[in-house]
Amino acid sequence: MHLQRRTFLRGLGAGVMVSSVKAANTGDPLDDFIGRYMQAMNAPGLTLALANKNGPVRTAGFGYSDVELRTPVSPELLFEIGSITKSFVALTLLQLREEGKVIFEKPILDYLPWLPIETNYGAISIHHLLTHSSGLPDALSLFLSDPQARHAQGFKPGEHFHYCNLGFSALGYLIQKLDGRTWPEAAKARIFAPLGMTSTRAIINDRTKGVRARSYVPFYGENTYPRGGRLTRAPEIVFDDAAGSITSTPGDMALYLQMLLNRGRHAHGRIVSEAGFAAFSTPYIQAPEFSSTAFYGYGIAVDKLDGHTVLRHTGGMISFASSIHVDLDGGVAAFASINAMQGYRPTPVTQFAVQLMNGKMPPPPALPNADIADAGDYVGVYTAGDGRKLEVMADSGHLSLLSGVAAIPLEQTGTDAFVATAPGWEHFPLLFGRTQGTVVELAYGPDWYTNARYQGTRSFPEPAELQALTGFYQSESAWSGSVRIVLRNGSLWADGATALQPIGNGLFRVGDDAWGPDTAEFHYVVEGKAQLLKLNGSDYWRVAMD
Repeated sequence: MHLQRRTFLRGLGAGVMVSSVKAANTGDPLDDFIGRYMQAMNAPGLTLALANKNGPVRTAGFGYSDVELRTPVSPELLFEIGSITKSFVALTLLQLREEGKVIFEKPILDYLPWLPIETNYGAISIHHLLTHSSGLPDALSLFLSDPQARHAQGFKPGEHFHYCNLGFSALGYLIQKLDGRTWPEAAKARIFAPLGMTSTRAIINDRTKGVRARSYVPFYGENTYPRGGRLTRAPEIVFDDAAGSITSTPGDMALYLQMLLNRGRHAHGRIVSEAGFAAFSTPYIQAPEFSSTAFYGYGIAVDKLDGHTVLRHTGGMISFASSIHVDLDGGVAAFASINAMQGYRPTPVTQFAVQLMNGKMPPPPALPNADIADAGDYVGVYTAGDGRKLEVMADSGHLSLLSGVAAIPLEQTGTDAFVATAPGWEHFPLLFGRTQGTVVELAYGPDWYTNARYQGTRSFPEPAELQALTGFYQSESAWSGSVRIVLRNGSLWADGATALQPIGNGLFRVGDDAWGPDTAEFHYVVEGKAQLLKLNGSDYWRVAMD
């Protein structure tokens, strides 16, 4: 059906929901963008919800739930919303605060003294956990394999924003203690049922399997992933962690968006009071992970879009990626989720949808393509310390790497970051380095090359104690996957891209921030090779690679 812009906007004002399974090239700007977006990002399927203050406006499915059987995404299918769950956690705790059962300024250890955490930098309050400012690492599990181990802070609470799933895991247990029901039960009684979200669940298990969309992950999980890479079906999981356990349909999510647009009010009352919603949506701390203008409230990011205040969040699961945009000033909102995890979130879809619903006609968001605006910056010959050479060439905005006699296309994945789409180059990204804006070096895993413009140090020590830590480490958890540790220029790097800073015997800080709480720790050096790597407490074991 061809939907004219005026008809589209008129329908948004009516508050009538239309369900559909859509294809690309319908003539509607949003549908056409979604079709091109899914093709560019290699998304199997996408589910969409649009809402305004009057109610759900539209739900739609795009692409396939089951690629092999060509089963289309229908609006009745559950998608895992990931960290958008955190806003539900915050609203539940705000309800409990309004009931006088919790004080956000009190330390979490006053309520849950058994938590396996150390607070050497200061007491952690519920407020700190809700705003990702506790100083704790972004660990995958609250409970560690070593019963004596503790999650340690990296900074004084309130000083920095550091995204922390661990904190919301703890808040799920706090809800259980205060409410007397498990997190999934409390979420159903306190939010899903009042809003009429009859399909939504806060636990992923066999009961959701038959009504949940099929989902996908990269076929080669140990390698870098180029867009358009091969996908395979994801493993089944059982998951009830309050950091991201909700599965929902677009129809149910439209009801949730409507409640947020009405600042906590719904058809039969309120989820939280006006004061509670104001606390929920207050911008407490800058959150650059969301955008340069974003702050974080309670379980939700607070940002600006076209001069309007928007609530926004994303969600990433093993095999789903989601996004919401809630324009509080414009009175419109969007939710989208993709049934694959390839490192991105469908934020361009929800942002563009909100802009269209507000009557704006911006150009569609830019899609990744092979054209590289500053391709000429990277052109040249790069030489390693042992004399090996790589040549980077540009042709009409496309980059390729000449290795031997083969020209290998390069696909841009970030600022100065690329992947080479050819066998033999699949383990690490290619990272270019600049000095005063000029590209002078190129790194690939343990290998380092410089061009003629490089003027710095060219020789670095490679201590044997660091060499002992290099290698391939595999986790038994579907969440954790694997990691390659390499030594380059005298320093350790995770997957060739993330710096490990030494801070103790076998202990390293992950990333460049001097205050970062994330850590990597190596154990059991046998015949000159460490056998166990703990990343924020999660176990990764050395595996020999051929």
